[in-house]
Amino acid sequence: MDLNTLWFILVGVLYIGFFVLEGFDFGVGMLLPFLGKDDLRRRVIINTIGPHWDGNEVWLLTAGGATFAAFPNWYATLFSGFYLPLFLLLVALIARGIAFEFRSKDDNPRWRALWDWCIFGGSLVAALLLGVAFANLLRGVPIDAKMTYVGGFFNLLNPYALLGGITTVLGFALYGAIFLSLKTTGDLLAQSRAMAQRLWLPTTVAFVLLTVYSYFETDLLLRLGVNPGVVPITSLAALLAAGLFLRRQREGWAFIMLALTIATTLLTEFMVMFPRVMISSLNPVWSLTIYNASSSPYTLTVMTIVAGVFVPIVLAYQAWTYWVFRKRLVTRPEGLTY
Repeated sequence: MDLNTLWFILVGVLYIGFFVLEGFDFGVGMLLPFLGKDDLRRRVIINTIGPHWDGNEVWLLTAGGATFAAFPNWYATLFSGFYLPLFLLLVALIARGIAFEFRSKDDNPRWRALWDWCIFGGSLVAALLLGVAFANLLRGVPIDAKMTYVGGFFNLLNPYALLGGITTVLGFALYGAIFLSLKTTGDLLAQSRAMAQRLWLPTTVAFVLLTVYSYFETDLLLRLGVNPGVVPITSLAALLAAGLFLRRQREGWAFIMLALTIATTLLTEFMVMFPRVMISSLNPVWSLTIYNASSSPYTLTVMTIVAGVFVPIVLAYQAWTYWVFRKRLVTRPEGLTY
Protein backbone atom coordinates (compact mmCIF):
# COMPACT_ATOMS: atom_id res chain seq x y z
CA MET A 1 0.00 0.00 0.00
CA ASP A 2 1.47 3.37 -1.04
CA LEU A 3 1.36 6.56 1.03
CA ASN A 4 -1.39 8.07 -1.14
CA THR A 5 -3.70 5.19 -0.30
CA LEU A 6 -2.66 5.28 3.35
CA TRP A 7 -3.55 8.95 3.66
CA PHE A 8 -6.84 8.46 1.88
CA ILE A 9 -7.64 5.86 4.54
CA LEU A 10 -6.47 8.15 7.36
CA VAL A 11 -8.54 11.09 6.10
CA GLY A 12 -11.52 8.75 5.81
CA VAL A 13 -10.99 7.56 9.38
CA LEU A 14 -10.92 11.16 10.61
CA TYR A 15 -14.22 12.00 8.91
CA ILE A 16 -15.79 8.79 10.17
CA GLY A 17 -14.56 9.57 13.68
CA PHE A 18 -16.09 13.04 13.45
CA PHE A 19 -19.48 11.71 12.37
CA VAL A 20 -19.49 8.98 15.02
CA LEU A 21 -18.44 11.24 17.88
CA GLU A 22 -20.04 14.54 16.91
CA GLY A 23 -23.22 12.94 15.57
CA PHE A 24 -24.82 12.47 18.98
CA ASP A 25 -23.67 15.98 19.96
CA PHE A 26 -25.65 17.42 17.09
CA GLY A 27 -28.57 15.14 17.94
CA VAL A 28 -28.67 16.31 21.54
CA GLY A 29 -28.61 19.93 20.37
CA MET A 30 -31.49 19.34 17.96
CA LEU A 31 -33.57 17.69 20.69
CA LEU A 32 -32.99 20.49 23.21
CA PRO A 33 -36.28 22.39 22.61
CA PHE A 34 -38.30 19.16 22.45
CA LEU A 35 -37.03 17.45 25.60
CA GLY A 36 -35.93 20.51 27.58
CA LYS A 37 -39.30 21.73 28.80
CA ASP A 38 -37.76 23.91 31.53
CA ASP A 39 -34.41 25.47 32.29
CA LEU A 40 -33.33 22.68 34.64
CA ARG A 41 -33.96 19.97 32.04
CA ARG A 42 -32.19 22.00 29.38
CA ARG A 43 -29.18 22.39 31.64
CA VAL A 44 -29.07 18.62 32.21
CA ILE A 45 -29.33 17.96 28.46
CA ILE A 46 -26.51 20.38 27.63
CA ASN A 47 -24.35 19.01 30.45
CA THR A 48 -24.49 15.53 28.93
CA ILE A 49 -22.35 16.75 26.03
CA GLY A 50 -20.60 19.60 27.83
CA PRO A 51 -17.33 17.73 28.43
CA HIS A 52 -17.21 16.30 24.89
CA TRP A 53 -18.54 18.64 22.19
CA ASP A 54 -15.39 20.71 21.70
CA GLY A 55 -13.11 17.68 21.64
CA ASN A 56 -15.36 15.97 19.12
CA GLU A 57 -15.20 18.96 16.78
CA VAL A 58 -11.42 18.67 16.71
CA TRP A 59 -11.89 15.61 14.48
CA LEU A 60 -13.36 17.86 11.77
CA LEU A 61 -10.53 20.37 12.10
CA THR A 62 -7.97 17.58 11.93
CA ALA A 63 -9.69 16.03 8.92
CA GLY A 64 -9.64 19.39 7.15
CA GLY A 65 -5.99 19.92 8.04
CA ALA A 66 -5.04 16.44 6.89
CA THR A 67 -6.91 16.99 3.62
CA PHE A 68 -5.03 20.26 3.07
CA ALA A 69 -1.63 18.72 3.81
CA ALA A 70 -2.03 15.35 2.06
CA PHE A 71 -4.30 16.31 -0.85
CA PRO A 72 -4.01 20.08 -1.45
CA ASN A 73 -5.83 19.97 -4.80
CA TRP A 74 -8.76 18.17 -3.17
CA TYR A 75 -8.81 20.80 -0.43
CA ALA A 76 -8.66 23.66 -2.94
CA THR A 77 -11.45 22.33 -5.17
CA LEU A 78 -13.65 21.30 -2.24
CA PHE A 79 -13.37 24.53 -0.28
CA SER A 80 -13.74 26.76 -3.32
CA GLY A 81 -16.65 24.85 -4.86
CA PHE A 82 -18.44 24.30 -1.53
CA TYR A 83 -17.53 27.76 -0.26
CA LEU A 84 -21.01 28.98 0.73
CA PRO A 85 -22.18 25.70 2.37
CA LEU A 86 -18.91 25.40 4.28
CA PHE A 87 -19.15 29.04 5.33
CA LEU A 88 -22.67 28.40 6.64
CA LEU A 89 -21.39 25.29 8.40
CA LEU A 90 -18.68 27.35 10.05
CA VAL A 91 -21.21 29.97 11.18
CA ALA A 92 -23.45 27.24 12.62
CA LEU A 93 -20.56 25.67 14.54
CA ILE A 94 -19.39 29.05 15.84
CA ALA A 95 -22.89 30.04 16.98
CA ARG A 96 -23.30 26.67 18.66
CA GLY A 97 -19.95 26.90 20.43
CA ILE A 98 -20.57 30.44 21.64
CA ALA A 99 -23.98 29.38 22.93
CA PHE A 100 -22.46 26.63 25.08
CA GLU A 101 -20.13 29.14 26.69
CA PHE A 102 -22.49 32.11 27.04
CA ARG A 103 -25.89 30.69 28.10
CA SER A 104 -24.92 30.32 31.77
CA LYS A 105 -23.50 33.85 32.05
CA ASP A 106 -26.92 35.33 32.84
CA ASP A 107 -30.02 33.93 34.56
CA ASN A 108 -32.37 35.99 32.40
CA PRO A 109 -34.79 33.56 30.67
CA ARG A 110 -34.65 35.52 27.40
CA TRP A 111 -30.87 35.40 27.40
CA ARG A 112 -30.83 31.64 27.92
CA ALA A 113 -33.61 31.08 25.39
CA LEU A 114 -31.58 32.95 22.74
CA TRP A 115 -28.55 30.71 23.21
CA ASP A 116 -30.67 27.56 23.49
CA TRP A 117 -32.10 28.30 20.05
CA CYS A 118 -28.56 28.90 18.78
CA ILE A 119 -27.61 25.43 20.01
CA PHE A 120 -30.66 23.96 18.26
CA GLY A 121 -30.17 25.93 15.04
CA GLY A 122 -26.42 25.39 14.90
CA SER A 123 -26.83 21.65 15.40
CA LEU A 124 -29.62 21.35 12.82
CA VAL A 125 -27.88 23.42 10.14
CA ALA A 126 -24.54 21.64 10.66
CA ALA A 127 -26.12 18.17 10.42
CA LEU A 128 -28.09 19.13 7.31
CA LEU A 129 -25.13 20.69 5.50
CA LEU A 130 -22.81 17.79 6.30
CA GLY A 131 -25.33 15.35 4.86
CA VAL A 132 -25.76 17.48 1.74
CA ALA A 133 -21.98 17.84 1.28
CA PHE A 134 -21.15 14.15 1.58
CA ALA A 135 -24.07 13.15 -0.63
CA ASN A 136 -22.74 15.50 -3.32
CA LEU A 137 -19.25 14.04 -2.98
CA LEU A 138 -20.68 10.60 -3.69
CA ARG A 139 -22.96 11.78 -6.52
CA GLY A 140 -20.35 13.93 -8.20
CA VAL A 141 -20.16 17.65 -8.88
CA PRO A 142 -19.27 19.68 -12.01
CA ILE A 143 -15.46 19.81 -12.10
CA ASP A 144 -13.57 20.76 -15.25
CA ALA A 145 -10.21 19.63 -16.60
CA LYS A 146 -8.41 22.23 -14.46
CA MET A 147 -9.75 20.71 -11.21
CA THR A 148 -12.06 23.70 -10.82
CA TYR A 149 -15.65 23.51 -9.60
CA VAL A 150 -17.78 25.18 -12.27
CA GLY A 151 -21.23 24.78 -10.76
CA GLY A 152 -23.19 27.11 -8.51
CA PHE A 153 -24.64 26.89 -5.03
CA PHE A 154 -27.95 25.49 -6.25
CA ASN A 155 -26.17 22.64 -8.04
CA LEU A 156 -25.50 21.30 -4.57
CA LEU A 157 -29.18 21.44 -3.57
CA ASN A 158 -30.28 18.58 -5.79
CA PRO A 159 -32.92 16.07 -4.56
CA TYR A 160 -30.36 13.35 -3.82
CA ALA A 161 -28.20 15.65 -1.69
CA LEU A 162 -31.22 17.04 0.16
CA LEU A 163 -32.36 13.49 0.96
CA GLY A 164 -28.84 12.86 2.26
CA GLY A 165 -29.15 15.92 4.48
CA ILE A 166 -32.56 14.86 5.82
CA THR A 167 -31.27 11.35 6.52
CA THR A 168 -28.31 12.78 8.41
CA VAL A 169 -30.56 15.04 10.50
CA LEU A 170 -32.88 12.17 11.41
CA GLY A 171 -29.99 9.81 12.10
CA PHE A 172 -28.19 12.29 14.36
CA ALA A 173 -31.43 13.10 16.21
CA LEU A 174 -31.95 9.39 16.88
CA TYR A 175 -28.31 9.08 17.94
CA GLY A 176 -28.73 11.99 20.35
CA ALA A 177 -31.92 10.55 21.85
CA ILE A 178 -30.17 7.25 22.53
CA PHE A 179 -27.21 9.08 24.07
CA LEU A 180 -29.54 10.99 26.37
CA SER A 181 -31.12 7.68 27.38
CA LEU A 182 -27.68 6.60 28.54
CA LYS A 183 -26.84 9.83 30.38
CA THR A 184 -30.07 10.88 32.16
CA THR A 185 -32.46 9.61 34.82
CA GLY A 186 -36.11 9.91 35.81
CA ASP A 187 -38.60 11.65 33.53
CA LEU A 188 -35.90 12.83 31.15
CA LEU A 189 -34.75 9.25 30.67
CA ALA A 190 -38.31 8.13 29.89
CA GLN A 191 -38.82 10.99 27.43
CA SER A 192 -35.50 10.26 25.70
CA ARG A 193 -36.42 6.58 25.32
CA ALA A 194 -39.79 7.49 23.84
CA MET A 195 -38.19 9.99 21.46
CA ALA A 196 -35.63 7.43 20.28
CA GLN A 197 -38.37 4.90 19.53
CA ARG A 198 -40.36 7.50 17.58
CA LEU A 199 -37.32 8.56 15.54
CA TRP A 200 -36.14 5.08 14.61
CA LEU A 201 -38.79 4.37 11.96
CA PRO A 202 -38.47 7.64 9.96
CA THR A 203 -34.68 7.33 10.15
CA THR A 204 -34.82 3.79 8.78
CA VAL A 205 -37.23 4.78 5.99
CA ALA A 206 -35.00 7.73 4.98
CA PHE A 207 -31.90 5.51 5.08
CA VAL A 208 -33.49 2.86 2.85
CA LEU A 209 -34.74 5.51 0.38
CA LEU A 210 -31.27 7.07 0.23
CA THR A 211 -29.69 3.66 -0.36
CA VAL A 212 -32.07 2.84 -3.22
CA TYR A 213 -31.66 6.34 -4.68
CA SER A 214 -27.88 5.89 -4.59
CA TYR A 215 -28.12 3.08 -7.15
CA PHE A 216 -29.63 5.56 -9.62
CA GLU A 217 -27.75 8.77 -8.79
CA THR A 218 -24.23 7.44 -8.19
CA ASP A 219 -22.00 4.77 -9.69
CA LEU A 220 -22.49 2.53 -6.64
CA LEU A 221 -23.93 -0.23 -8.86
CA LEU A 222 -20.90 -0.09 -11.15
CA ARG A 223 -18.39 0.02 -8.30
CA LEU A 224 -19.90 -2.45 -5.80
CA GLY A 225 -22.50 -4.34 -7.83
CA VAL A 226 -26.09 -5.33 -7.03
CA ASN A 227 -24.84 -7.04 -3.89
CA PRO A 228 -22.79 -4.21 -2.38
CA GLY A 229 -20.88 -6.44 0.02
CA VAL A 230 -20.47 -6.90 3.75
CA VAL A 231 -19.87 -3.28 4.77
CA PRO A 232 -23.06 -1.69 3.30
CA ILE A 233 -25.20 -4.64 4.40
CA THR A 234 -23.76 -4.32 7.91
CA SER A 235 -24.86 -0.68 7.92
CA LEU A 236 -28.52 -1.57 7.34
CA ALA A 237 -28.39 -4.61 9.63
CA ALA A 238 -26.96 -2.52 12.47
CA LEU A 239 -29.72 0.09 12.04
CA LEU A 240 -32.38 -2.64 12.23
CA ALA A 241 -30.66 -4.11 15.28
CA ALA A 242 -30.68 -0.68 16.94
CA GLY A 243 -34.46 -0.62 16.63
CA LEU A 244 -34.71 -4.05 18.24
CA PHE A 245 -32.51 -3.02 21.15
CA LEU A 246 -34.53 0.17 21.62
CA ARG A 247 -37.71 -1.88 22.01
CA ARG A 248 -35.99 -3.91 24.71
CA GLN A 249 -34.68 -0.72 26.39
CA ARG A 250 -31.07 -1.78 25.93
CA GLU A 251 -29.81 1.63 24.94
CA GLY A 252 -26.13 0.77 25.28
CA TRP A 253 -26.33 -1.79 22.49
CA ALA A 254 -28.62 0.48 20.45
CA PHE A 255 -26.00 3.24 20.70
CA ILE A 256 -23.26 0.88 19.54
CA MET A 257 -25.38 -0.33 16.63
CA LEU A 258 -26.17 3.20 15.47
CA ALA A 259 -22.52 4.19 15.75
CA LEU A 260 -21.73 1.16 13.62
CA THR A 261 -24.37 2.24 11.09
CA ILE A 262 -22.84 5.69 10.78
CA ALA A 263 -19.28 4.35 10.52
CA THR A 264 -20.08 1.72 7.89
CA THR A 265 -22.21 4.16 5.87
CA LEU A 266 -19.27 6.58 5.63
CA LEU A 267 -16.93 3.68 4.94
CA THR A 268 -19.17 2.60 2.07
CA GLU A 269 -18.98 6.09 0.59
CA PHE A 270 -15.19 6.10 0.69
CA MET A 271 -15.14 2.61 -0.82
CA VAL A 272 -17.27 3.82 -3.73
CA MET A 273 -15.14 6.93 -4.24
CA PHE A 274 -11.70 5.25 -4.07
CA PRO A 275 -9.29 6.08 -5.65
CA ARG A 276 -11.19 9.27 -6.43
CA VAL A 277 -11.52 12.02 -3.84
CA MET A 278 -13.90 14.23 -5.83
CA ILE A 279 -15.98 12.87 -8.69
CA SER A 280 -16.52 15.01 -11.78
CA SER A 281 -20.07 14.82 -13.12
CA LEU A 282 -18.90 16.40 -16.39
CA ASN A 283 -16.27 13.86 -17.36
CA PRO A 284 -14.98 10.93 -15.25
CA VAL A 285 -11.47 11.62 -16.52
CA TRP A 286 -11.54 15.01 -14.80
CA SER A 287 -12.18 13.51 -11.35
CA LEU A 288 -9.66 14.23 -8.62
CA THR A 289 -7.84 11.13 -7.40
CA ILE A 290 -5.45 10.27 -4.61
CA TYR A 291 -2.63 10.72 -7.14
CA ASN A 292 -3.40 13.88 -9.09
CA ALA A 293 -4.60 15.70 -5.95
CA SER A 294 -1.84 14.66 -3.54
CA SER A 295 1.21 16.30 -2.02
CA SER A 296 4.78 15.20 -2.73
CA PRO A 297 6.03 11.82 -1.44
CA TYR A 298 8.33 13.62 1.00
CA THR A 299 5.41 15.54 2.53
CA LEU A 300 3.37 12.36 2.90
CA THR A 301 6.32 10.59 4.52
CA VAL A 302 6.86 13.32 7.12
CA MET A 303 3.11 13.46 7.84
CA THR A 304 3.00 9.70 8.35
CA ILE A 305 5.77 9.86 10.96
CA VAL A 306 4.10 12.74 12.82
CA ALA A 307 0.68 11.03 12.73
CA GLY A 308 2.17 7.78 13.99
CA VAL A 309 3.48 9.59 17.08
CA PHE A 310 0.61 11.92 17.99
CA VAL A 311 -2.59 10.17 16.88
CA PRO A 312 -2.35 7.41 19.54
CA ILE A 313 -1.81 10.07 22.22
CA VAL A 314 -4.89 12.03 21.14
CA LEU A 315 -7.01 8.88 20.97
CA ALA A 316 -5.90 7.81 24.45
CA TYR A 317 -6.70 11.23 25.89
CA GLN A 318 -10.16 11.37 24.35
CA ALA A 319 -10.96 7.84 25.51
CA TRP A 320 -9.92 8.89 29.02
CA THR A 321 -12.29 11.89 28.99
CA TYR A 322 -15.23 9.67 28.05
CA TRP A 323 -14.32 7.31 30.88
CA VAL A 324 -14.10 10.13 33.42
CA PHE A 325 -17.51 11.57 32.45
CA ARG A 326 -19.27 8.22 31.97
CA LYS A 327 -21.85 8.53 34.77
CA ARG A 328 -25.49 9.54 34.37
CA LEU A 329 -26.64 13.04 35.31
CA VAL A 330 -29.50 13.67 37.70
CA THR A 331 -32.04 16.47 37.33
CA ARG A 332 -30.77 18.62 40.19
CA PRO A 333 -29.30 22.12 40.01
CA GLU A 334 -26.21 21.12 42.00
CA GLY A 335 -23.22 20.46 39.81
CA LEU A 336 -24.77 21.64 36.55
CA THR A 337 -22.45 23.99 34.69
CA TYR A 338 -24.30 25.20 31.59
